[in-house]
Amino acid sequence: MIKTYRVGVACASCHVAPNPDRPPSDPNNPGWENLASAIGNQYLSEGKVFACNVEKGGFFYEELAAQPRGTSDTSRIATDHINNPNAINPIFLLAERERIAATETLGPHLLASLGQEHKMPVPHILKDGADSVGVPGAALRVYVNIGMFSEYWLTRHNPLLGLTPQQPFETGYAHEHSVFWRATEQRVGNIAAFFRKLQPFHLADAPGGKEFITSDDAVMTRGKQAFAENCASCHSSKQPPPGLDAHSPEGKAWFCEAVMKPDFLKNNFLSNDRRYPLTTIKTNSARAFGTNAQAGHIWDNFSSQTYKDLSPPAELEFYNPFDPAKPIKFRPKDKHTGPGYYRVPSLISIWSSAPFFHNNALGKFTGDPSVAGRMAAFDDATEKLLWPAKRLGKDSIWRTQEDCTLRLRKEFIPEPLRVLSDADGYLKIGLIPKGTPINLVANLDPDASQLVALEVKLSKALVTIHMHNLSSEGPAKELLKAVPELLAENKCPDFIEDEGHYFGTDLPDADKRALIEYLKTF
Repeated sequence: MIKTYRVGVACASCHVAPNPDRPPSDPNNPGWENLASAIGNQYLSEGKVFACNVEKGGFFYEELAAQPRGTSDTSRIATDHINNPNAINPIFLLAERERIAATETLGPHLLASLGQEHKMPVPHILKDGADSVGVPGAALRVYVNIGMFSEYWLTRHNPLLGLTPQQPFETGYAHEHSVFWRATEQRVGNIAAFFRKLQPFHLADAPGGKEFITSDDAVMTRGKQAFAENCASCHSSKQPPPGLDAHSPEGKAWFCEAVMKPDFLKNNFLSNDRRYPLTTIKTNSARAFGTNAQAGHIWDNFSSQTYKDLSPPAELEFYNPFDPAKPIKFRPKDKHTGPGYYRVPSLISIWSSAPFFHNNALGKFTGDPSVAGRMAAFDDATEKLLWPAKRLGKDSIWRTQEDCTLRLRKEFIPEPLRVLSDADGYLKIGLIPKGTPINLVANLDPDASQLVALEVKLSKALVTIHMHNLSSEGPAKELLKAVPELLAENKCPDFIEDEGHYFGTDLPDADKRALIEYLKTF
């Protein structure tokens, strides 16, 4: 008897959202015509949807409450111990993305059934470009991550808590042993064919949309020029001919001519789909340091050898919220992080998708899918993009809004600490004071050699709090003593969320305004 073919979580729950060109009059009661099938649900509250029973007072509740709307932490269940929720990808112009795909070396885990070869062109999927084994393989990984062949997947990692080394999800084993994998494998070509049909949404086609776009030809021309000179080398799939460096003066001259052509935006993915080091992009590094696609980790079989061979930067400096005069010195290699790269995101329909950045941290969230609501979010995000002084900066750090405790089942913690668990079987670490940076705790490295000693120190602070019945101010002082160790054992102590991408910020204001007008036409 063959089990019923099922998918654990439908793609629609994260990828369907209101149609920008046909917005619903009542967002709570849209018609089918008011929905877009793969735009990415920028209004999703992941915690409320997938963890609605989490109670207040716990650290996990605070972590979910701080997560920006429209983001998903796809490494939460198969955890890499880095809190890195990121914007849900829209899907546009897949054929163009495939056309510009770079050739990479895939490694030993090849499936002929997916058309995989030792060297082949592969689009870069996910924010860090880690999914790099071709579109069919990337799609199948998503289905595994939402429940397909879970009876095998769940044996390769310790869900949510981690604390034990991951093992790769072997695609060859899945192909041989899972009827669900085989069934999905046979259908994934149809999914790709559907994706190739998806087209951009244009502001000019939305109700009243033309009123938001300048009618001044001189301003629009100036905006095109600014885009050609400052943006197009990365944010265009139409690139100079081979041998001409897109970033060189000659490359900029090529773009200045190309951008004026009436068909420049037609079938333009508005990205070169390449990876760049975060030392160049300078946005928050959490997603770039994700480790799940590294050799020996859960998604080992879904990343290319080319990706695995990338090397992280030697040392970075991060803002220290506990002592701003002493920046945090961080050496990624010491923490065995991911390589620290981001692929260039597409700017297709950017007018409809604010807030910006991979973590939806740049710009205000309006929660309004109307054209006016989207444009209010777009205006705020572009202002902060091009005028960085308007950003939240240190106020963008995710912090606990109330005192809370971290609750861990004793079965999942090191043996020396189990005696500290309460009668209900939980070790409670805290009181974690209101205002604590979420990622000070969420990004702790469970494999660090000093973690047991750190947990002992935290537990001593907890004992002191209980013995003296300290108020919120007391726990704050006690736990502050553990901050140096918490920072030392943190896999990514990069706390500011809306930093980075400073390209174009030195332009004259008139050029910035003109550039914004041109962005509205994407």
